[in-house]
Formats: sequence, structure tokens, C-alpha cells
Amino acid sequence: MRKILLLTLCAFLTQLSVAQRQTRAQYIDKYSKIAVREMQRVGIPASITLAQGILESGDGNSTLARKANNHFGIKCHKDWKGESMYRDDDRPNECFRSYKDANQSFVDHSEFLCTHKRYAFLFEYGTTDYKKWAKGLKQAGYATSPTYADRLIQIIEQNNLQRFDKAVKPESTPEERTEIAEQTNNFIEVDVNDMEVSPFGNIKTNNGVDYVEVLPGDNIESIAARYELEPWQLRMFNDFDSKSVKLKTGQRLYISRKQSKAEKQYKTHTVKKGETMHDISQQYAIRLKALYKLNLMEEGTQPNEGDTIQLRKKVKKK
Repeated sequence: MRKILLLTLCAFLTQLSVAQRQTRAQYIDKYSKIAVREMQRVGIPASITLAQGILESGDGNSTLARKANNHFGIKCHKDWKGESMYRDDDRPNECFRSYKDANQSFVDHSEFLCTHKRYAFLFEYGTTDYKKWAKGLKQAGYATSPTYADRLIQIIEQNNLQRFDKAVKPESTPEERTEIAEQTNNFIEVDVNDMEVSPFGNIKTNNGVDYVEVLPGDNIESIAARYELEPWQLRMFNDFDSKSVKLKTGQRLYISRKQSKAEKQYKTHTVKKGETMHDISQQYAIRLKALYKLNLMEEGTQPNEGDTIQLRKKVKKK
């Protein structure tokens, strides 16, 4: 009887966690109209806009999307005069643009591509060749991942996002698109009251990184499917070096990339008996490789009980 109650409770908690996190289908339903509107306004395929938003924001569930309404991972750059949010990315404490709502993020994404010369060649492809757009974005340096174009194409085809590209679009020249973008200093207003996602009770944050706690019966594959991630992403986010990872109930599992250093209040850590560098990296949400670099340690080596591990500043060479 007790076992049945436990299984029922676990199933309920799993369903609750799924309900509280925005799904990909919900994301597409909420933002497809804005993506189509932007396609008609400036000429970026709606499928590309949606796929980039899905990939960059984790279906709108990333900390950057939830706290800064930034769905495209656009950094501040020199020409940005709006609000900002700082997070570790390729470098520590990088500046990201912050918007009052998701609509502003979509409009600014259009302006960003329209007004930067390196993306100008993309508009020659039209709105129906999403494959050329995906490869062109990677070629122009929008993202550093070597698989960025392939992942955009996969998202588009798996969710049939190309259907949105068939919406009628008025023809416009590159000059007209630039003029339109320059004239939209005041963002186009759209009713987005029903677009924002309610807080996710099952997702917690440590050092600005989202994580969940493992439920009974969970494994890497089931958690990845639940949060619409790939198993390899979970292994990478948590520095697991083996495909056959055994999870423990209650274990902390990060669902986004960890930081390069700990929060300001945590400067050092005293190693307890049996603790590994991986344990410490998970405790403070620091990437394992970054933790080794901070302490000038060879990757794979382990500290001794009582050792002091630096969490923010690199140790000085002896």
C-alpha cells in the first residue's frame, strides 16, 4: 500500500513539474504571431525567429528569458542604451540586454539583424529558405556552436515551423528594412499579458543557474525528455563524463550551463572527507573545468581533506 502511494505521489509530482514549466508547444503558440508579424515587417522567416527563440531561451524557460525577457541571448554591445542583466557566458559577468516584455525582445532581434551589415546577405534568401538562413546565421557569427545551424533546422522541421513562413509578406528592399528598423525606437506594442509564464515551482536556482531535484525512478533520459533537452546536454551541464550515469533521489541536476565562478559570498571552500572536485562544482554551480583552472589543478586530480579550494579568484602561482 505504501509503495502504491509513493508511486502515485511521484507521478503527481512529475505531472505537476511538467505543467509548471512552459512546453515547446506552448512557446510556439504564444509567440508565433509575433514571429509572423516580424517576418511581414522586415523579412526574417518566422520559422528562424521561433527556432532561435526556442534554442536560445530553452522554450522561454531560461533565467535570461524569465528575468530579462531576453529570448535571443543578445548581448549589450556598444550601441545598447536600455536596461541590462549581467551573467557569466563565454566570459565572466557579460552584459545582456533586458526588456520590459517578450515582444520587445522579438522586435529588437529583428532590428539587430536588420541594422548589422554582416547579416545583410541573409535577406537575399527570402522568407522560405530557412536552411540558408540557419547556415547563414552561423556563417555570420551569430553563435559560436559548430552545430548551431543544424540545431535550428532540426527544431524547425521537428515542429513544422516552416508553415509560418507561408504567411503573405509585403516585398521590401534592404534599405526599406533598415529604415523600418531605425524608426522603431519605440517598440511596437502587443498585448502580451497572457504570454508570460508563471513562476516554476519545481525549478530552483543556484548561482543564477536553473536546477531540479531528481525524483524517484528518474534517469538522464527521462529528465531530458521532461524538460525538452537532449541527454548529452544534461551530461554536459552537470560535467558527467559517462553515458551511464546513476542518479540519486533528491540529487541536484542542472538544466542549464553552470557558471565560471561562484557567487560573491562564496570565496573559498574547505574540502570535507570524501569530497571530489565534481561534488564542489555541483554545490556552487561552477563548471568543473573552470574550477580546476581557478585552482591550477590538473583535470582529474582530487583534493585532500582540509584543502582550501578557490571559488572565485585564481590561486597565485607558487
